[in-house]
Order: sequence, then C-alpha cells, then structure tokens
Amino acid sequence: MARYPSLMNLHAPKPDKYKRYRERKKAAGLKQIRIWALNPDAPGFRERLDADQARIRTSESERSSIAFIEAMMAEDLAADDVAEAY
Repeated sequence: MARYPSLMNLHAPKPDKYKRYRERKKAAGLKQIRIWALNPDAPGFRERLDADQARIRTSESERSSIAFIEAMMAEDLAADDVAEAY
C-alpha cells in the first residue's frame, strides 16, 4: 500500500474506539467505574492489615456493626434453608 505523507493530515484526530464505546454505554444509562484492589505484595501491607484488624477488634462500634451484619446473614441463610425445604 502506497502512502503519501504530503497528502495525509498528520494532525487530524484519530478515531477513539474507546470513547465511542463509553458514549454508547453512557447513552444506555451505564457509568464507568474503576475498582481499586489491595495489593498484598506491597511493602508494609501485612503490618497495616494487622494494625487495622487490631483497631477493629478493639472498636465497640465496629463490633456492633459486625454483629448486625452477622445477624442479617444468619437470618438470610435461615430463610434460604426454609425456601429449599419446599
């Protein structure tokens, strides 16, 4: 294929397929989000995790939140067991 740089507009914007993809998704009512995950290989990760766990164990508000979540989970599991009986 022959190319003629003198006839090409080198400064013309290139089509961005990802921009079109995002526009289609946005038009469909969706929103792009980015999810950040913890990196267990990062320096100091284990120490920070241990410190966070210790802070949670000694926090009364965290313990009450965890107790509430566990109660809701137990209730949900019990409802699932009842539904499976039928």
